[in-house]
Amino acid sequence: MSKVYMVGAAMVPMAKYRNSSYSGLAVPAVLNALKSAGVSPKGIQSVVCGHAFGGMLTGQRIVKELGIGSIPVLNVDNACSGGASALNAAYKDIEAGRYDIVLVIGVDKLTQFGGGTLPLVTEDPEVRQGMVMPALYAMRARRYLHERDATVEDLALVSVKARRHGANNPYAQFRSEVNVQEVLASRPICDPLTLLQCCPTGDGAAAVIVVSEAGRRKLNVPAVRVAASILHSGQVTAGFRDMLNPQISSDSANDAYKQAGFGPGDLDVVELHDAFTIAELVYYEALGLCRRGESADFLKSGKTTYGGQVVVNPSGGLLSKGHPVGASGVAQAAEVYWQLTGQAGKRQVPGAKRALSHVTGGGISGLDHGACTVHLYECA
Repeated sequence: MSKVYMVGAAMVPMAKYRNSSYSGLAVPAVLNALKSAGVSPKGIQSVVCGHAFGGMLTGQRIVKELGIGSIPVLNVDNACSGGASALNAAYKDIEAGRYDIVLVIGVDKLTQFGGGTLPLVTEDPEVRQGMVMPALYAMRARRYLHERDATVEDLALVSVKARRHGANNPYAQFRSEVNVQEVLASRPICDPLTLLQCCPTGDGAAAVIVVSEAGRRKLNVPAVRVAASILHSGQVTAGFRDMLNPQISSDSANDAYKQAGFGPGDLDVVELHDAFTIAELVYYEALGLCRRGESADFLKSGKTTYGGQVVVNPSGGLLSKGHPVGASGVAQAAEVYWQLTGQAGKRQVPGAKRALSHVTGGGISGLDHGACTVHLYECA
């Protein structure tokens, strides 16, 4: 079983590219990832492309622009977890010795829908009753405020931190800081969530190069070891669901910690799925960063920013960087690569040695969640 490494990463700035194709979004990211790894297109042995709304043969349409053909190209649709699931597939292929150099792409274009909430599958009974993602997370937020010693100001502080971090990220869709009052005064979306507590609609692409030990020896570039890669779908359940205890995320994280041999107390950087402010608070607990019931205090104490216990979402997270769904998991991996190789510029976490990325995908009636992917990384 080979160890697995990332040796190159790139992304395009997250934004609204209304006139761009999926290939137009992804090709610049792929070219820059190849350049950073010192790998030519002909050196790629396999391609895995994560997306949610790209349609058939998204990966093939991208790599043909680079003259890449004949090799395996796998397309992965796993809702918001598509890009991270693509990385998981590449990880397993490298670990099993099938390939030495794999290109992983994440890409999506949400401006194609013209605004509003993302379209969900209407065969789902909860969707037919009107369920959309902002409503789901608003219910989580209402439950959180009911059960915990927390306020709407605590929710807003998540956005304040995200925007402060994102202000130093040239790839972020939003790069201006905000305060609590501005967050709470922004347009209501679904009570208690306001506009600045919801991730923006946008487009984007990211790419990473994943290699085996043999592949790494051929390349004279910085490397980051992928110490664990876990993908779960949700447990089948019905009736009551504890909205503040996402079992799929906690199970995925616990399995990843066992696989990697280190735990939440060893992490310097975490990139987690903060599609809405409440999500970050819930996932602090699910990932074991703090004890259950202590997430609001964990945030307010400064333990999740620079100088604290662990820097959560130094990229600005989905709230600031943006969330082009299928691209997000690969964008998280790219951020981790830059952080652990000292290439993160103004947002560099000093002395970062170990990191975690976490992304969940989709809600389905009868499952506690659709998909969850957790990766752990360490300096090589």
